[in-house]
Amino acid sequence: MSAAQLLVIHTGGTIGMVPTEYGLAPATGFEQLVRSRLGQRLDHLPSFDLLELSPLIDSAELTPEHWHLIAAPILERYADYQGFVVLHGTDTLAYTASALSFVLHGLNKPLILTGSQIPLSSPRNDAENQLLAALELAGRREINEVCVLFDGLLLRGNRCVKLDTSAMAAFDSPNSPHLGTVGIDIRLRRDLLLPAGTPTFFRGQFDPLAVAVLRIFPGIRSTLLQAVLSQPGLKALVLQSYGVGNAPVSDTALLETLEAAVARGTTIVNVSQCVRGGVADGTYATGSALTRAGVIPGADLTLEAAFAKLHWLVAQNKTPAEIAASMRRAFCGEQQVSS
Repeated sequence: MSAAQLLVIHTGGTIGMVPTEYGLAPATGFEQLVRSRLGQRLDHLPSFDLLELSPLIDSAELTPEHWHLIAAPILERYADYQGFVVLHGTDTLAYTASALSFVLHGLNKPLILTGSQIPLSSPRNDAENQLLAALELAGRREINEVCVLFDGLLLRGNRCVKLDTSAMAAFDSPNSPHLGTVGIDIRLRRDLLLPAGTPTFFRGQFDPLAVAVLRIFPGIRSTLLQAVLSQPGLKALVLQSYGVGNAPVSDTALLETLEAAVARGTTIVNVSQCVRGGVADGTYATGSALTRAGVIPGADLTLEAAFAKLHWLVAQNKTPAEIAASMRRAFCGEQQVSS
């Protein structure tokens, strides 16, 4: 067992990038930079080991196969540490946070994901505060789930979304209250935090071809939907619909294409394009028509959570009926469930 209390996993992303002639790019040697920049401030925080993935991942290059690589050190050394920090690029951080919440279902230790808008190597950056706060939170025994820490907000990992490309406050959880704030004091919402679970970790692999996403837009044709649904290896589709779950179902070919795909065993989940709110399939006839066609209402799941949850369920070789039932159930606080 390591003498350190925490394991920090540096996956890549802006936080550890350096300038090149082509723009910012991942660079090795991040631990030395962290310890030199943060210096004595680390003395009052939990001790940590830092593991750097090789090769580092620019988060824009992330695939579902990377989720296992990120989770592997945690799975292998879970008993050795009191908590974990994952440093990740912001572009796909919400996808990885969602995926890890399912892969590490039943956590009884903190796992904090963070990144930054400006690299730690820059004179003016947001990385220092993110790192210091993440280390402190990863040592808090009240936290037993996957969280995202960004700009002073502690968010449930499978509820967060990136909302801003340039502001320091890049992330929020529009359909879920903040789990805590980091200001002069650290304030945790203990009434909202998940209780310690019994780990039932997933150690399998993800097939990057298994799940796709299609956004409904004015004038969409069934031929495009057919092209997506006919992709080799596709097992599930996240359909991003309008408002509370509406789509142009007067196009009978579109509806028939969905029905045929469901009949073939493809799982289709309906989530809203809106940042706030969710799918209420019985509100309008256009939404209820999707449900009658076999499309599963996705409640208030974020796109990232729906995508990751489907990957997790498909990778367990569950049947379409089992997946449909699981998509209506909350495993780790990822959605509201109707009573």
